[in-house]
Amino acid sequence: MNDQKSNSNTPDKRSEQRRPPDKYYSVQFSLKNLASIYQFKIWDVSSNGLCILVVNEDSNVLNYMKEGDVLDMKYYVSDKLGTTEDLRTEIRHITKQEEGRFKGHYCVGLLILETSS
Repeated sequence: MNDQKSNSNTPDKRSEQRRPPDKYYSVQFSLKNLASIYQFKIWDVSSNGLCILVVNEDSNVLNYMKEGDVLDMKYYVSDKLGTTEDLRTEIRHITKQEEGRFKGHYCVGLLILETSS
């Protein structure tokens, strides 16, 4: 698996206050070298970005994304069913959860950079 992922020796990058998603409820994207389109529910939001949860640690998507990657992602708007916004997004962190409710899953931190044209 991608060695960019954080392990238990890495400080928690999710230490700030989290809240449920508001503006967007899910995100869709594709990655180079993969024919699949991935869609993930937005799990939570902080002042510095948002988080998706990859529940299968063997998911192929984890092998093709790394911290610092910038992707065009399609965000599904919460209050307008079927409405999407295309936004440039940076992968800020990929953190394996070592304990708690999501032990063994990966939180992928996203930062929206700008609107795509």
